[in-house]
Amino acid sequence: MKIEQIYTGCLAQGAYYIESNGEVAIIDPLREVDDYIARAQKDNAKIKYIFETHFHADFVSGHVTLAEKTGASIVFGPTAKTGFKAHVAKDGEVFELGEITITALHTPGHTMESTTYLLKDASGKDHAIFSGDTLFLGDVGRPDLAQKAATMTQEELAGILFDSLRNKIMPLADEIIVYPAHGAGSACGKNMMKETVDTLGNQKQMNYALRADMTRAEFIEEVTDGLAAPPAYFPMNVAMNKDGYTHIDEVIKQGSRALSPAEFEAAANETEAVVLDTRHQEKFVAGHIPRSIFIGIDGGFAPWVGSLIKDVKQPILLVADHDRIEEVITRLSRVGFDNTIGYLAGGFDAWKADKREVDQIRSISAADFETESAQQKLPVFDVRKQGEWASSHLENAQHICLSTLNESLAEFPKEANFYVHCAGGYRSVIAGSILKMRGYHNLTNIEGGFAAIKKTKLPVTPEICPSTLK
Repeated sequence: MKIEQIYTGCLAQGAYYIESNGEVAIIDPLREVDDYIARAQKDNAKIKYIFETHFHADFVSGHVTLAEKTGASIVFGPTAKTGFKAHVAKDGEVFELGEITITALHTPGHTMESTTYLLKDASGKDHAIFSGDTLFLGDVGRPDLAQKAATMTQEELAGILFDSLRNKIMPLADEIIVYPAHGAGSACGKNMMKETVDTLGNQKQMNYALRADMTRAEFIEEVTDGLAAPPAYFPMNVAMNKDGYTHIDEVIKQGSRALSPAEFEAAANETEAVVLDTRHQEKFVAGHIPRSIFIGIDGGFAPWVGSLIKDVKQPILLVADHDRIEEVITRLSRVGFDNTIGYLAGGFDAWKADKREVDQIRSISAADFETESAQQKLPVFDVRKQGEWASSHLENAQHICLSTLNESLAEFPKEANFYVHCAGGYRSVIAGSILKMRGYHNLTNIEGGFAAIKKTKLPVTPEICPSTLK
């Protein structure tokens, strides 16, 4: 028996490859599936099942494409309704895979079809659970995403999740291994550990949601407390996972159209496409196409695209390093953004060589900011997350989380100059690009963000340990 966790850091997502005696199961695959097929071929094995723990909201799974390419059966938990051929498991249904078995345990609460898969080894002993978004390490899945679909409140869903954990998961043996669908950084929970594998016994000891003496009311209150609004693209990803989607090969082919500067500009004007610049932030600051948005491929790329562009059907034109074009298109498609319509051949250098208009973002070091702020008291905007801000921030700064920037434009001065910073310089350039696109050209980016600011003599609030924050 082989179990491999295939973890994708930019999505904080875990897919799983399980092989026994020449038969393979894949759990919660990514959109691009050729690596799973190649892995099975290496083992001289056949992919038999594709298990989905639920209809994912934060990424588009590869179940439809993988089934088409391999003939494997797609398995969802009870109550699931799909727009494609799938096996809807019964609670407790057992699936044979080589010498092992996988049992579907219906664990609703995060969503109503959410299912945990219990793996028993060749001797019939409980070995591991693949808990999806029902149980994370240090947390549990948020219970607000399925409110509309389930016609229930988040409190009602939280109560159902409490019952699932107590009745289906907590009675299992402490030595069982827990393989969750997500880790720290995912928007599907709020308190996840950085580790991606643990024992159930350890989770019973340290996961707040599994406290033995916890009442149902306490669970509902604690699980629903402090939930930020989910990203706008989540329901669209659910729909794609439920109803099907375009083959990723077609998405890549469409997005890989090389466009000259003239063709690129014409396409932007004709389609009202978003021009998305994925280069490093330092390159974008130094020069970029006017009204383009920066979201760098080497940061939290896909989640920020989903948070800030909103509509997965939005046409997108790319400015990217040539050797990373397919990677960018693929990573966009992972979160449902399939409408990339081309890229700028030759990149930004070709745009400049064609003597077309360019723009820049004024950007200064934290030391220069210290000098300037002593001379004139200009507004400073911190675009980090709420927890980062609460932990410590520059005195007299104003807080506007990047994820809410589009809804908070009125908070920024139209005439007076102002500064923007984040933790290290990535998110503030995203913010700056959006503000400039919206007509706010009077901003200055602080290089190095709050990490650099703390090294100056500028006053910051005392740091609070993150573990004490709500």
